[in-house]
Amino acid sequence: MIKMKSVYDPRSSGDGVRVLVSRYWPRGVKKEAVDRWFKDLGPSPALIKSWKAGEITWSEFKKRYKKEHGSEDWRRAFEELKGLLSGLKGGDATLLCTCREGERCHRQILNDMLG
Repeated sequence: MIKMKSVYDPRSSGDGVRVLVSRYWPRGVKKEAVDRWFKDLGPSPALIKSWKAGEITWSEFKKRYKKEHGSEDWRRAFEELKGLLSGLKGGDATLLCTCREGERCHRQILNDMLG
């Protein structure tokens, strides 16, 4: 089962493998808080900036994030993440990033893509 949390939320026994999908390492977070880091699955800096500044809608954010999937680095990281998750054989994993809100975060888009 795939769950989603903010990387700032404390680790819990049900998290399973904690996977950071953020472009940048979060401030104040120790390396032990995360089991794997896929920085290429985080939105580009320009896209993050536009979203946080309120310059684009959530629909536009989703559209642009999906366009970023065309890069070789993104596809490689996505395939590696899928491999990691399939290797868990039904075990739990938690997608993490710095967003505190869950519904309007690229983690949700990524989770939907993982199906």
